[in-house]
Amino acid sequence: MALPTKMKQWIVEGVGKDFETLKCAEAEVPKVGENEVLVKIRAASLNYRDLIIPRGTYPFPAKFPIVPGSDGAGDVVEVGSKVTKWKKGDRVVTLFNQGHLYGALDRSTSSTGVGGVVDGTLRQYAVFNETGLVRAPKNLNYVEAATLTCAGLTSWNALYGLKVIKPGESVLVQGTGGVSLFALQVCFPRPRPRQQETSPCCARNKLTTVLQFAKAAGAIVIATTSSKEKEKTLKKLGANHVLNYKEDANWGETAKKLTGGEGVDHVIEVGGADTLHHSLNAIKYEGIISIIGFLGGKKVESSLLECLSHICIARGIYVGSRQQMEEMVAAIEANDIHPVVDSKTFSLEQTKEAYQYQVS
Repeated sequence: MALPTKMKQWIVEGVGKDFETLKCAEAEVPKVGENEVLVKIRAASLNYRDLIIPRGTYPFPAKFPIVPGSDGAGDVVEVGSKVTKWKKGDRVVTLFNQGHLYGALDRSTSSTGVGGVVDGTLRQYAVFNETGLVRAPKNLNYVEAATLTCAGLTSWNALYGLKVIKPGESVLVQGTGGVSLFALQVCFPRPRPRQQETSPCCARNKLTTVLQFAKAAGAIVIATTSSKEKEKTLKKLGANHVLNYKEDANWGETAKKLTGGEGVDHVIEVGGADTLHHSLNAIKYEGIISIIGFLGGKKVESSLLECLSHICIARGIYVGSRQQMEEMVAAIEANDIHPVVDSKTFSLEQTKEAYQYQVS
């Protein structure tokens, strides 16, 4: 079947307040260069990052206009003359930082983010360098696979990138956002979202990775939430302990007590200003606080000097490398891990509604 010459895509034209700079437009289907691959995007997934880029509060490189969306899964439909990694029909997932193939992140590779500097996944077709894609897990459908690029890889890096998590160790995860929950469940029954054949669907609000990865590693998981409903979900997903941070003003100390007073081995820190002092109170000597987000703001009262008094490591994480993503895909298949995706999905045309739903 011949490829179309035109496609639909979304563009962030610049900074605005309520996503008024997010526009849908018709564009040419991109042509492949000799080392490039054309992908038909079957599903795309939103992250908190996608909400703050058009609002001008994203702390990493971004340019305008840009096709948004880092996360996408689809099929290879055309390959360049020198491409060796892929063939037509291969199922693939996007790599977040296109230049971060292995080893440590540097300034150059940090400026290759899909949906921030490199045109992203909220379109029907996209061209990427052959090294900017990873094989989709065989056990996941398109919607599930489309949640791995940002939240999945970030949480994998948090648990395996610096100090590999071991059976019996403990992990404190904050809330029920994309990164926080990717580590819990291995066999929890899940709905299968409807697939879109002609245009990608937009999934949001992954209840995913850290919980699933930690449970697959045999770790003890302590989770926090403010909702009774989410508390039930966390327990179904396998959390060993759930703390309600609205009811417990000292939940960091409580988490430490749950480990016999030793402290947790890993903290997935997503709150920022509101939660960092709790993370410091919870952490074990030589434990790692992986700083991933700033949902509670960026102006914190805690100081890096507190890493000395708590004898711990604080580590900022900006997703991960292609090599790490390949290792993650292998673990997802070996443990039959399935991201838990919100039951509500959106068509490509409904992208702005998906953004509003994510905000809410």
